Amino acid sequence: MKILLLADKEDPYLWDYYRPGNLDGIDLILSCGDLKPNYLSFLVTMGRAPVLYVHGNHDTRYEAEPPEGCDCIDGKLVVYKGLRILGLGGSAMYSREGHQYTERQMKRRIARRWLDIMRRGGIDILLTHAPAAGWGDGEDYAHRGFDCFNSLIERYHPAYHVHGHVHMNYSYGADRTLQHGDTTVINAWGKYLLEI
Repeated sequence: MKILLLADKEDPYLWDYYRPGNLDGIDLILSCGDLKPNYLSFLVTMGRAPVLYVHGNHDTRYEAEPPEGCDCIDGKLVVYKGLRILGLGGSAMYSREGHQYTERQMKRRIARRWLDIMRRGGIDILLTHAPAAGWGDGEDYAHRGFDCFNSLIERYHPAYHVHGHVHMNYSYGADRTLQHGDTTVINAWGKYLLEI
């Protein structure tokens, strides 16, 4: 299965300079947030693959103009072709605007999905906007990660934790992928192709 991972920056190859066939072979598109709604609508139309997304901290426009044809899985556990995907959007609280949460609020969001996770026997992909604390997060206050994501990863060992929020151009030489125990952590900034 080929999964196109997206976050934070619209890719001109997939939008401005799109050519028929650019999305051939893509089975699923996962968005980690902070992308224009019409970009996601375009991709679901042209790619003919489902688009599942979580909110980024700047995605307040989605309330008035949600991405058409796409499915929001923020705060949900969904199963797609056998893959158990848990979506948790938003970033750490820094300005009280948009989709921002304190550590305590994010812990509560995870706790609400506990029964779903147990019924499904775990998770395969943790799809978030913010990273886990210490695993690809930034040093500034706005881009710090959630420690409760570490607890979730260490308890359920998903194969992948896919996040955005920390732009790869913020720091030269930043790692696109990291290994957190059994879990491969992927920063989906721009685009990243994952083959499972």
